Amino acid sequence: MTTLARSGRLDLPLPGSGRTLERWRALAEIAYEDTVLGRLAEAHADAAAIVAELSGDAAPPSGVPELPTDAHARLTAAPGEIWGVWAAETPSSVLRARRVSGGWVLDGRKLWCSGASLCTHALVTAVADEQRALFAVPLDRAVAQPVPGTWLAVGMGESDSGAVDFDNAAARMVGVPGEYLSRPGFWHGAIGVAACWYGSACAVAAALHRYAAAGRADDHALAHLGAVTAVLSAAHASLSAAAHAIDADPRDITGDGRVRARTVRAVVENAATETLDRVGRALGAGPLCGDSAHARRVADLTVYLRQSHAERDLADLGRDQAEKEFSWLLSR
Repeated sequence: MTTLARSGRLDLPLPGSGRTLERWRALAEIAYEDTVLGRLAEAHADAAAIVAELSGDAAPPSGVPELPTDAHARLTAAPGEIWGVWAAETPSSVLRARRVSGGWVLDGRKLWCSGASLCTHALVTAVADEQRALFAVPLDRAVAQPVPGTWLAVGMGESDSGAVDFDNAAARMVGVPGEYLSRPGFWHGAIGVAACWYGSACAVAAALHRYAAAGRADDHALAHLGAVTAVLSAAHASLSAAAHAIDADPRDITGDGRVRARTVRAVVENAATETLDRVGRALGAGPLCGDSAHARRVADLTVYLRQSHAERDLADLGRDQAEKEFSWLLSR
């Protein structure tokens, strides 16, 4: 991640900039190299997009302690910084923000903090005046301490996604309360995760392709390769169509962003899940037991896909569609 941040590979086009597909392709390529790296790169790039949307600045956030207190302050970049987006909310652990002279401080525990020990800064959601708000926080370990023993995962183990305890941590509000969820880019950003799922699934599929290209596949394995090719092609087409639609309507004037994001995520999740299953059935236990890189990728992607909420997300998509005629699909 440090190498990526310094190389400029994380300086990606913003969603809706006319180059959304280029953005997602870059994320997919990083996830193809390494699933965990893709996960962390997506969060870093998402932080830049969030700040650009909420502050009017196209640069990644930086230098939080020196920011003016204006809620829409411009944020400037610093080379080598690594940003996370820690926005998961749980009833059992609530991070709270309180006003102090000149700004805000955060207190409490935040769960599911990917890159907890790696990130130099994060965008963090917290409760401020009984409303959910977003804050930019420099991760000074004296006041933002990763909690040992809170990330025991095997898959995605290197993402270091445990809890972080905040104690009087200086922060700056980004946007206004509630704006993090209500902005159009929330749904555009949700598809960036799917781009990483897609890239990682392609890497899992590559093991089967290599097997077949070496002339070792029987008809059953070739059938699995054909099925994997089909579902990944559908995922690619879904991502491409969504990118063009976002570029045509970056502010989501049509109101299609939520359904679009949920649909693309469902298509890509299904493709990645089927890829994991079919590659495993075609190749058997051998690569899972004898190829550490493949085994780790399978484990990583299996956990990463659970960033989807499965049937809950499908139910939400169904609710969005319940009052529409299904013929609307023919016009898209």
